[in-house]
Amino acid sequence: MTLEILTSDSLGAVRHGFFTRHGGASSGVFAGLNCGSGSSDQREIVAINRARVADAMQVAHDHLVGVHQIHSATAVTVDGPLAEKPRADAIVTATPGVALSVLTADCQPVLFADTDAGVIGAAHAGWRGALDGILLATVDAMEALGASRRNITAIIGPCISQRAYEVGPEFIESFLAEDPEFARYFANGQGDRLQFDLPGFGLNRLRAAGVGHAEWTHHCTYSDPGRFYSYRRSTHAKEADYGRLIAAITL
Repeated sequence: MTLEILTSDSLGAVRHGFFTRHGGASSGVFAGLNCGSGSSDQREIVAINRARVADAMQVAHDHLVGVHQIHSATAVTVDGPLAEKPRADAIVTATPGVALSVLTADCQPVLFADTDAGVIGAAHAGWRGALDGILLATVDAMEALGASRRNITAIIGPCISQRAYEVGPEFIESFLAEDPEFARYFANGQGDRLQFDLPGFGLNRLRAAGVGHAEWTHHCTYSDPGRFYSYRRSTHAKEADYGRLIAAITL
């Protein structure tokens, strides 16, 4: 099976992709293109999957770089392969031939580009990172490399949709403490449950950061098991582990 790579016309000529699970070598609960070395999948199989992604991005295998994701608001700048993954949730560069990547399984993968300045970025934005400022931190780091925020395009890839993201009443408190207006990203669910609009909130944070264009691809990871891994879906199914999707971008 060949790789399936979702792209956005808004990112223009910049090579990028939100990879689905199609076309990978993993099996079992990981069946497909599991790129998460932190999963319990076989390490050599994950390496094969990541090599296929690097080939698709037309970079050397060691030039597909990422970070050790910790749900933070930390963005790092790179100019080549990394000996060790830094603890962060976003990565930016102005160096051609380096493919920036993030891993997700319901959280938002966000790819950024200012094509005029030749600066790109990638961010992993779950609810905590989005609330704490990871998307703004990515824009700031890109600006430090010469990007102009009004020229930055940011695309949110496949993530969990509001319909599938049920949370408890205590969840909203962190958002309301930051800004009462954030209540708009919650809808009433069953009983005391609420439905959180993660990509809607992500778009809000990107626009607040001043990017020139922001959009979501409108793919829900939870609702499409044939194409996407989902932490929440795997938890509901009581599976032992789950695969990680990869998103990547390069100049």
